[in-house]
Amino acid sequence: MSELAYKRTNVYEKADEKLMKAIFDYAEGYRKFIDEGKTEREACAYVLNAAKEKGYKPFQFGDKLKAGDKVYYNNRGKNIYLIRVGTEPVEKDGIRIIASHIDSPRIDLKQVPLYESDGIALAKTHYYGGIRKYQWAAIPLALHGAVVLSNGETIEVKIGEDESDPVFYISDLLPHLAAKQNAKPLGEGIGGEDLNIWFGNIPYTAAKDDKDKTVKENLLRILNEKYGMKEEDFLSAELSLVPAFKARDIGLDRGLLGAYGHDDRVCTYPAYTALFDEESDKHTVMVVLADKEEIGSEGTTGMQCVLFTDLIDAIASSFGVSSAAVRANSRCLSADVNAGYDPNYKSVSEPLNSTYVSCGAGVTKFTGARGKSASNDADAEFMGEIRKLFNENGVIWQTGELGGVDVGGGGTVAKYIAKMNINTVDIGVPVISMHSPFEVISKADLYEEYLAFRAFIK
Repeated sequence: MSELAYKRTNVYEKADEKLMKAIFDYAEGYRKFIDEGKTEREACAYVLNAAKEKGYKPFQFGDKLKAGDKVYYNNRGKNIYLIRVGTEPVEKDGIRIIASHIDSPRIDLKQVPLYESDGIALAKTHYYGGIRKYQWAAIPLALHGAVVLSNGETIEVKIGEDESDPVFYISDLLPHLAAKQNAKPLGEGIGGEDLNIWFGNIPYTAAKDDKDKTVKENLLRILNEKYGMKEEDFLSAELSLVPAFKARDIGLDRGLLGAYGHDDRVCTYPAYTALFDEESDKHTVMVVLADKEEIGSEGTTGMQCVLFTDLIDAIASSFGVSSAAVRANSRCLSADVNAGYDPNYKSVSEPLNSTYVSCGAGVTKFTGARGKSASNDADAEFMGEIRKLFNENGVIWQTGELGGVDVGGGGTVAKYIAKMNINTVDIGVPVISMHSPFEVISKADLYEEYLAFRAFIK
């Protein structure tokens, strides 16, 4: 091919023995993170512990920051900000921002979940984020979350991750009885109110009163003995069902990694590890790990919360400079995944403008749907800046859209950050089967994302 032509680079084709070792070693650290941080609470706690080990201190509004400070702001245990103050004047140099999210599609218990039907105790649910409901039936599920008891005590719950734990389950029809279900459109085969969790089936035979000899009563007894819970405590609980799978290598060559929650923790891990590993202290850096992206970045822990600008204001105030000037000179990488090109489903993508597994970090100039609706569309100058930065630092990267035109679409936190007058562009790891209970990424793309973030911070 002519040297004037553009061609994607497959990372593994260029990788020598040293790079291959780096890729696979880095993936092992990520494997541990994604297995232990299956919810936003768990991911936040994991990163918080890592930050403390790296010398990061808690920040409170009113604190004055100075060059060299390393601080974190833990927002309600579900959203965390990591800030390292650089030596350059922040009003001229701005802040290098990397914004990822740590929530993933899942199935939440309703506030009044437990009921019994025909000798089975079940729990009502409400799914969170964009899921394909049929994918969540007939697989092992684990229960994660927190319960605030009547006395104000918070109890952490995690059942289904250890090999000795029970798991939970959503039933589906056997093919012999599914003729009517099969005739429905795929998206309607299982309804939202059909995602009921199998919780148990042994009645409470020790009950003195026959009306209490129920499966539900037995489960309430177990919950009370294990967690001190009463049924009313579900009203102040956040309990979620997530796949009980562990991360596993995919393929004979082990170049791919399958797991629940790659979207978007596959960008979270390289974001915070790049901050910890890159020793250059020139730029002020902020890593944002946000909640609620899968439902529009709403609420106190989502990216639309004013906390983001409040923290930028606090940095500016520490140096007696204009917050507007800080924002105007800042740059942001909105670290979110893209849909990887899937050779089994070619028709939903446009090959020239798709991201491919193992071809590096995927830069997405615009997202949105139809005519780029609800998208941050990064300008050519900022794209040129990022292109030059990555090329000069040997980062293998590519560009791509989120599927073909008018096929679908999606969005990220980029549009909310760009509204603050901050140059922003999306960059993420290509994902296969995004939003499913078991997504797939390339270890090479994960590592190149890490290198891209290190170059951006440096």
